[in-house]
Amino acid sequence: MLFVKIIIVVLLGLIVLSLGAGMFSLVKERGESSRTAKFLTIRIALSIVTFVFIAVSFYMGWLQPHGVLPPAP
Repeated sequence: MLFVKIIIVVLLGLIVLSLGAGMFSLVKERGESSRTAKFLTIRIALSIVTFVFIAVSFYMGWLQPHGVLPPAP
């Protein structure tokens, strides 16, 4: 389903944004505040949500694996 794939792409984009925000706060504030830890905690939470959503999507049949099949003998 296209909607499920869009949700996964949005979650991955949010993960990258959170990682970038954590890096920016680390460089700018030189580790003087807890904002970096908050951004990295958000990134970890988003990663877990993404993993669980993908697992549920496979279980519910919303996503189907479609790897390349080996050639027939």
